[in-house]
Amino acid sequence: MTLSYDELEEFRRSLRRFVERELIPFERRVMTEAERRKAQDSAREAGFWLMDVPEALGGQGLGMRGMAVFWHEVSRTTALPARDHSLFGPVTGPILLSLSGQQKERYLDPVLAGRKRACFAQTEPDAGSDPASMRTRAARKGNRYVINGVKRFITHADVADFAQVIAVTDPAKGVRGGISCFLVDMDTPGLRIATQHETMMGDRPCELVFDNVEILEENRVGAEGVGFSVAQSWLNEGRIRHGARACGVAERCLELAVDYVKQRRTFGEPLAERQGVQWILADCFTELHATKLMVRDAAEKVDAGTEARAETLMAKIYGDEMGFRVADRCLQLHGGIGLTTELPIEKFWRDQRSFMITEGPTEVLRTALAKMILRGAA
Repeated sequence: MTLSYDELEEFRRSLRRFVERELIPFERRVMTEAERRKAQDSAREAGFWLMDVPEALGGQGLGMRGMAVFWHEVSRTTALPARDHSLFGPVTGPILLSLSGQQKERYLDPVLAGRKRACFAQTEPDAGSDPASMRTRAARKGNRYVINGVKRFITHADVADFAQVIAVTDPAKGVRGGISCFLVDMDTPGLRIATQHETMMGDRPCELVFDNVEILEENRVGAEGVGFSVAQSWLNEGRIRHGARACGVAERCLELAVDYVKQRRTFGEPLAERQGVQWILADCFTELHATKLMVRDAAEKVDAGTEARAETLMAKIYGDEMGFRVADRCLQLHGGIGLTTELPIEKFWRDQRSFMITEGPTEVLRTALAKMILRGAA
């Protein structure tokens, strides 16, 4: 579904009202399960449900411009986990929407109905930003595959019913036709959660161990060897999500900082009267505006079906770093109170720092962008 600019703006205003009314009041405490269900019901009633799922499957079918607005607005609050928007409907990415036939009936349909949850297992101890170094192996055995290996930092694996697993099927081919994708039920013999990592963001990603895990060939997604391209197909979307999230974070932190420096007085005058403070606010506002334009440009290109890899790389690189810089400056402007959990800024600060590492460290993405520039592809 493609929204006009006027429709997008109305969508933004409506979603902002929802976030301010239903979510921001929970920033200083964790929602109970009953409160979460109530907020989910409110989201569904307001039409904020399954935003990126095609209309044919009961979703809103928003294009990338609409999803950028959605990610921007819901990221203005710390009431939701930074990596979990399931309050607005089950998460289907990055592979499930491509399923058909029996796989759709066994996995996608139950997820959309809320009966099952999925996790995505690609990252490994020695293959984070370098998937070509992946060691988890799926060896064919008749009409089955036997999977052995370790996956690390797998979000929601502890509550998932099945995993979308990326594994090597032909080591000689590597990322060029040697990696496949599989759907693996979490209760399959040989699959276990070895540990959960405590992070500064508050979430607890898991380490999964695959010890001679046997699955049927019918659990492979697509043809053998296309798993890497299937898994990477969502990268442009993910990078735009990062940029849009950074805009929501920076915008909220800046709003809090503006209110604070107007009322906080030191040495006889408001902080807002000090040139040093004014310049900080001006820089924050300028960088936020630049990121908004980057995100909008990248989203429009993706919606138009044009090549947008360079634009999405820049949106994530600049956006993630901008979001952290703005959160950091706004925390500094608040002084000691900024370090407390009475305000959401310290949580924004921690989350934004983590996004500069996850789903593609900024250094790796800069290298990828530089290679595009050098060969004239940017």
